Amino acid sequence: MKIKHPILKQIYTYVLIFIGTIIAAASIEVLLIPNGLMDGGVVGISIMVSHLLGIPLGILTFALNIPFLIIGYKQIGKSFLVQSVFAIASFSVWVEVLKLLHLHPIENDPILAAIFGGVVLGAGIGIIIRYGASLDGTEMMAIIISRVTQVSVGQCVLLFNVVIFTVAGFVFGPSEAMYSLLTYFIASKVMDIVVEGLDEAKCIMIVSERYEDVASAISARLGRGVTFLDGEGSYLRRRVKVIYVVVTRIEISKLKSIIIEKDPNAFLTISNVADVLGGSHKKKSIH
Repeated sequence: MKIKHPILKQIYTYVLIFIGTIIAAASIEVLLIPNGLMDGGVVGISIMVSHLLGIPLGILTFALNIPFLIIGYKQIGKSFLVQSVFAIASFSVWVEVLKLLHLHPIENDPILAAIFGGVVLGAGIGIIIRYGASLDGTEMMAIIISRVTQVSVGQCVLLFNVVIFTVAGFVFGPSEAMYSLLTYFIASKVMDIVVEGLDEAKCIMIVSERYEDVASAISARLGRGVTFLDGEGSYLRRRVKVIYVVVTRIEISKLKSIIIEKDPNAFLTISNVADVLGGSHKKKSIH
């Protein structure tokens, strides 16, 4: 959905973030906590501390995230900070509201709770991230650590959560910790789908002497716009044209057949693309 008016666009963004927090909170309160399960990151830490000390989960989640937001302010930008504060506050409120409603757990089987809890949680967090906010301050800290060390953001987040789930094994028991790890894995995959979309795009780089024929065929038969990049072979020092094109996953097979047909000696690489925005060339039906 494209909204051009800046105020309406901002309202739409906050409404979607708000919906995402309700979904995430419902997963925590209705599926995970009643079955002794938890998420990773700050929410996971909050669940453990709340279990041990009896402090309301909503208050803990908000309080523990604030230091990360303050530290990461210069790294994440003002708009992301404001939207993240809104998301964390909304999530914290909804966690407490759902607790007051005394809702019965949807599922008492820990395996099913882990699976469906992960799906619902991943959907909620994915919506929040897709619209420019975050519930987890540990990711912001990971960004900062990665900039001053040789450790990547992904490795930092993984290390944080390994520690969190290890501690959870002592707090809730090894079985619950392993189920929680399953929840975290499923949630991360669902989150990626929500953030990046089901129609995963692929970036194709093609080096061909018959680049004009290949590009024309791709444009005519796939309906995809192509871009020519200037390149140079390192061995012969000969100037070459590189074709750059973005297609969907289901178009890969047809694209390969077009390339083989036009230039069997062409060289191509295929890479994943997280998101695609803009472009004036409309897709046509494959033929």
